[in-house]
Order: sequence, then C-alpha cells, then structure tokens
Amino acid sequence: MKIGAGTTVKALQAGLPLDPLENRILLCHALGLTRVGLITNAERVLNEEEAVKLDALLARRLGGEPIAYIVGQREFFGLPFQVSPAVLIPRPDTELIVELVLERLAPAARLLDMGTGSGAIAVAVAHTRPDASVTALDVSEAALAVARANAARNGTKVRFLRSDWFAALGSESFDLIASNPPYIAAGDTHLAKGDLRFEPSGALTDFADGLSALRTIIGGAPAHLAAGGWLLLEHGYDQADAVRALLLDAGYTEVQSWRDLSGIERVSGGRRS
Repeated sequence: MKIGAGTTVKALQAGLPLDPLENRILLCHALGLTRVGLITNAERVLNEEEAVKLDALLARRLGGEPIAYIVGQREFFGLPFQVSPAVLIPRPDTELIVELVLERLAPAARLLDMGTGSGAIAVAVAHTRPDASVTALDVSEAALAVARANAARNGTKVRFLRSDWFAALGSESFDLIASNPPYIAAGDTHLAKGDLRFEPSGALTDFADGLSALRTIIGGAPAHLAAGGWLLLEHGYDQADAVRALLLDAGYTEVQSWRDLSGIERVSGGRRS
C-alpha cells in the first residue's frame, strides 16, 4: 500500500491494512495525535512529509516488526514504558507476577527483580509501593539503560545493577525475589515467529532446555532470601510442573503455581524455609 499526500485521517483509519488498534497506534505516532485527536482531526489532510513518514512506518509493520518497537513504547501495569530492540516487549501476562509480588511485599520490604529488561516488574512495583526498596539487575548494559529511563519516566526509585544473575550481589539479602528469565528452549519454533523474531534472543531463550536460567535462580536464591522470603518466577506455558519440582527439590515450602488471564500456569514460586 502506498500512502499519498492528500489522504485524510478518516480514510486512513478505515483503509490501513492493519487491525483497528494498530491503525490507531501508528496514526497517532506518525501524526503526533492523541486518540481523541484522531476523531477531531478526521478531515485533516496529510502533507507529503507526513505521507512519506507514515508509509515507511507501515512498511516496517507489514514486514513483521513489532508495533511497540516502531513507536518505541508499550503500556504495562497502567504505566508507559520505553522499549527498544535491546529489551523484551512487556506483556500483559507478566502483570501477574507484579500482582503476586504486591500481595506478598511487607511494608518497607526489599525486592530483587532479576533480569529486569525494560524494568517493567521493578518499576511497576516501585510505582505502586514507593515504600519498598527495589533493586533490579540485568547482564545487559543496553537493557539497563532502557530500564533506568523507564524508572525516571515514571517517577520511581529503583537501584539498578549490572550482574550475571547473583554475581554482583555479594552477601545482600532480600525479602522477595522475582524474575521473568529466559525460558524458551533452544530451537523452539516460536522463536522464528511473530514479534519474537525481532526481540533479543538472549532474553527469550537460555540456548539450552529452557530451564537452565530457572535452575540457576532457584539454586542461588536461598543465599539472598530472608527467612520465609518468597521466590516468584515467570515461566513457559508448559513448564509449571518442572519448575515446581525444581523448587521442591531445592527445599522451598508453600510451592504453587498461578494462572494468567488465559488460564495458563504462568508463575510458580515458593518460600525459603
């Protein structure tokens, strides 16, 4: 589809070959309009510069690039998050782990978010519970730069560390540890489909059986968890049984799994005995 100068906003809303939501997102981004602005500017006519810009953005989306990377933003837990190809795109499924953290976080408690990526979990918790002491780590400096920007954008106080899992923590202890680690097995066909083709592979897969990062966190967390502290882990749609078994083998108590909005067991966890 070639977009030409002189096309109206109303015609584009009806005529772009994307679903209605993506049409609105792309138009708002390209033309600097709000959703209300799309309605009040329905008869606005695109100039040549606007038509060229929108045409280029549309071509990127039709080529499969995630809409969140094109516009540089995704909403998560009601907050705006900057995203780039350096980080995973925050997904609604991950809001479950935020809710579980908030239910278990005592006043002024210490939270560790491991493999923070865009900072979604850490920033959402810190925004909701400014009394909490939130630390977030990631091995990627590029990801940490995005996470720091998101913490600042949302007015939250989060301490960020560059660390390969527990390596930089020394003897620090936390009341709760949460993580959405890489859990897709190497060679999984999902990695070659949809948005995953564009997201950082190291944040998606452990390049092994899909459980190696989860094993590392489960094995190392007790040394950094206060007595009775919770470990909460997001995992794949078919990994709940395996993750619960790992937690039980490592001596965690109250081991259980929780279902996301699709009814899939998406988060599993337990307490340090």
